[in-house]
Amino acid sequence: MVESDVFDELDLKLLHALEVDGRAPFSRIAGVLGVSDQTVARRYRRLRAEAGLRVIGVRDTRRLGRDEWMLRLRCAPDGAEAIAAALARRPDTAWVHLTSAGTEVVCMTLPRSPGDYDDLLFGKLLRSRKLVEITAHQMMHRFYGGRTGWIGKHRPLSGEQVAALSAGLPPPVPGPARISPDDEPLVAALKSDGRAGYPELQRITGRSESSVKRRIAALLGSGALYIDAEYDTARFGFTTAALLWITVTPGALDEVGRAMAEHPEIAHVSAITGRANLMASVLTRDTDELYAYLSGRLGSLDGVRHVESAPYLRRFKELTYPRPLH
Repeated sequence: MVESDVFDELDLKLLHALEVDGRAPFSRIAGVLGVSDQTVARRYRRLRAEAGLRVIGVRDTRRLGRDEWMLRLRCAPDGAEAIAAALARRPDTAWVHLTSAGTEVVCMTLPRSPGDYDDLLFGKLLRSRKLVEITAHQMMHRFYGGRTGWIGKHRPLSGEQVAALSAGLPPPVPGPARISPDDEPLVAALKSDGRAGYPELQRITGRSESSVKRRIAALLGSGALYIDAEYDTARFGFTTAALLWITVTPGALDEVGRAMAEHPEIAHVSAITGRANLMASVLTRDTDELYAYLSGRLGSLDGVRHVESAPYLRRFKELTYPRPLH
């Protein structure tokens, strides 16, 4: 993986460590990386200030039994940015991007109830005269993405280092994933800062520190919640990002999805409903590398019949809002 002029291999290893265990103490990360606690803390602060790094708690909608939908909104040119900004402010959306020469907004819905989805799709916002067409794709199966971080594909950390960090994760909890009403203040605090300390979480929730520790372990162990890291990939040399809408022969859908999940260019790939049956997010260093991927590694897969690519022009929101990317 190519280093940028500002960030080096140690920064990449720190990002990978945070993707493995976003709440790992700096002391444990420092021990795995072979540097001091102060170095890790200093690098972390710089990544936050200069690369938009945020470590946050994320509900796993699928584990919680809720559907995920990807919306494609074709807009009048003078209305797309306003619609994207309004969608980005909603708590039930993620990955709000402007594509297709600035006339299409793409976003993922994260409804917590059927009413949330109805409000989003049929509410006042999407009755705007600036909205020309809506296409909704249900996410049927995720091959890669979500709690699986992208930077790990480039292996800044060795397998032994990943195993050492993973040893600190809460053990799996049997049974269904669930977030109770009593958990909501804790989940909200972790959404704001996934690395919030136990004393702060104790103050916010009114629970004892031991209770907070148990509930975080239970939420993470059941899969209801995971800790994710988001950052500006362009600061690490990956300046070109695009959405791909791929039509695959039905009998090859699973095979193609699994193959794409292994490609280092792919940050997310899911099977979806609609005219295309795969949706993917791809990250490359430049447009030449994007072309090489589309015409080579992707285009050579048996069963791929059609690929529509839509480069991101502006990212309004990834997992949180606002997102300082342009």
